[in-house]
Amino acid sequence: MSETTKSENQSFLNFFLTAGCDSFAHAIKKSFLAAVWFAFLTFPILVIKVNTIQNTVVWHWQKIGYMALAIFFGSFVWRWLLARKELKEDATKKESRGEALLTKIQSNNTLKFGALAVLGLIAVLFPQVSSLYQTNIMISCLVYVVLGLGLNIVVGLAGLLDLGYVAFYAIGAYAYALCNMHWGIGFWFMLPVGALFGALLGLLLGFPVLRLRGDYLAIVTLGFGEIIRLVLENWGDVTMGPSGISSIARPDFFGIKFSISGSTTYMYYIMVGLMVFTIFCVNRLQNSRIGRAWLALREDEIACQAMGIDKVKTKLMAFALGATWAGMAGVIFAAKTTFVNPASFTFWESAIILSIVVIGGMGSIRGVIAGAVILILVPEYLRDFAQFRMLLFGAIMVLVMVFRPQGLISAKRKIYEYTASKTASAANE
Repeated sequence: MSETTKSENQSFLNFFLTAGCDSFAHAIKKSFLAAVWFAFLTFPILVIKVNTIQNTVVWHWQKIGYMALAIFFGSFVWRWLLARKELKEDATKKESRGEALLTKIQSNNTLKFGALAVLGLIAVLFPQVSSLYQTNIMISCLVYVVLGLGLNIVVGLAGLLDLGYVAFYAIGAYAYALCNMHWGIGFWFMLPVGALFGALLGLLLGFPVLRLRGDYLAIVTLGFGEIIRLVLENWGDVTMGPSGISSIARPDFFGIKFSISGSTTYMYYIMVGLMVFTIFCVNRLQNSRIGRAWLALREDEIACQAMGIDKVKTKLMAFALGATWAGMAGVIFAAKTTFVNPASFTFWESAIILSIVVIGGMGSIRGVIAGAVILILVPEYLRDFAQFRMLLFGAIMVLVMVFRPQGLISAKRKIYEYTASKTASAANE
């Protein structure tokens, strides 16, 4: 162990033992009280078991003891982690090990292209070595990656809290479903059309909310999403109402039809291509003039306008471009499931997409990808835990937001350094 690590651990121990109300004895006392209180609340459930057939009562005292011990140690570890977090925040802020590794890989061209080659090889071989179920899960994850990157433009870069993002997703899905049902229009034609519909709807939403910010903007966008869902549910003559639209055509390859297995693999490769295209476009937008305008708008709207940035165009551009990716994702969702109905586009979907952006790291492309992987894949792989699956899922989210409030992978701004050339230095001398 290095001297730096030893000093950090020693300073942490001193902090925890001598920090007043958060001292070691106080932490023990609070953890004990938490264990006793929890044991009191769960006593009828864990201890008393009534057999109504034999009219007997069985007392399981050992269960309440195990529960009290678990709560005591869990509460103590929780306070220890909070104290450690506070100590680290007071110390010099440094990158986490994971972020430092990613920064090192990204700054070295050899490591960067090597890592990209490995990821590309894994992406190409994944459907060949995994089951159809695993491929379907990965397609869903990639769809949410695209949705998260689209919402990242609105929330992460421009700082506009949009709780109705699922409306653009629904418009893309229903546009393809209706056009395919009535006129037989194919997937590849509707993919850009769905993006166009999403952008137009984003502009329509953007105009009424130009003067709103913060909580008021969130309430209006939430209402907008619910209006779209209710229209889809009640306009039965057009959208088929709650029954939805079925038998939507899957994508083909120059007229070649695929089986279910082949179509799933084909859809996976389409999503990989769309995700790469989305990452490229969002990265270019983030480092462009409009991207810097979004960042300025997020930090201080009044100062942004005072610097000569057109606030109206900047907000409308954010809503339109963010909705563009949602429209394309909606077309792909309809083609993947071959069935759409209003129940697929509830507020819960908007909440999941927003959670991906916030937990991953607002404004961070790598963070959004990590957030989508955790929030979409983890619940699927926790299905073996049955009723405890969502409990574990919620616990993971709480831990991330308490100990990594900036997100799993925080956004890094580019730093431009000016270095005087040797010619200029000689001329000045």
